[in-house]
Amino acid sequence: MSMATLDLLLHPVRLRVLRTFLDGLPATTAQLRERLPDIPPATMYRHVAALAAAGVLEVLDEKRIRGTVERTYRVCWHRAEIDPADRATMTTDDHRRTFTAFIGGLLADFDEYLAHEPADPTADGVTYQQAALWLTDTEMAELQAEIRAAVTTRMDRDPNQDRTRRMISFVTMPVE
Repeated sequence: MSMATLDLLLHPVRLRVLRTFLDGLPATTAQLRERLPDIPPATMYRHVAALAAAGVLEVLDEKRIRGTVERTYRVCWHRAEIDPADRATMTTDDHRRTFTAFIGGLLADFDEYLAHEPADPTADGVTYQQAALWLTDTEMAELQAEIRAAVTTRMDRDPNQDRTRRMISFVTMPVE
């Protein structure tokens, strides 16, 4: 992964745009603006255009509306992820920047959740916890595959009045 791509993905506005697509649903720029009303329209259009030009956002549909073209986008996740080969070429500072952006997104999500009254973490099933496990590299890879499979099999569920959009975040690292 080039530094330009890392910089493209780690920009705060572009990260927020990408995070709105975590539910897998396509969106127009107008719909993104509804979900991120604090981002000025010109800024939103500029960053969406940058993500589309890089192939991170894919145009699913185009409609003419009052002389302009409204595009519906979805994320090409394989272009928005840092694959293992690219991670191997990242510097320590690159990893620190990437992890900081990840944690910043978690904090923003949690702040947004708490800001909507009445927030009830217990009733809403909010959890944050850590566990220390003694695992070989093979056992760790198996655990990660199991978790990925458990999450992936649930990702294609359609939103409805009985379902709540929930964020699942996962971090693993060795600890001395």
